[in-house]
Amino acid sequence: MRYVAAALLTALGGSEINEANIKRILDSVGIESDSDKLGKVVSELAGKNIEELVAEGGKKLATMPSGGGGGGAAPAAASSGAPAAGGAPAKEEKKEEPEEESDDDMGFGLFD
Repeated sequence: MRYVAAALLTALGGSEINEANIKRILDSVGIESDSDKLGKVVSELAGKNIEELVAEGGKKLATMPSGGGGGGAAPAAASSGAPAAGGAPAKEEKKEEPEEESDDDMGFGLFD
């Protein structure tokens, strides 16, 4: 994936997709490149239009099912601001939500 991302960055920058340009991008972020994998990406992308490949991939992704069932609707809250039937104002309950782990990238980096 890192090689494809570097190839897309190369194309976005207006440069030719070749091993030297991709290697330069990977080196700039401290990633050693594997010449076999790098050569495979360059040979697969040779002579192809990147914009067309991205559009074609988007169409393929659109056909794949994703997500799950929707959650249930939240209960309706009284919006009038009027006191509850007992004459006292309604108390707002605060639910403590469990803290989420701080691993936002789920253990994966952009170029891992």
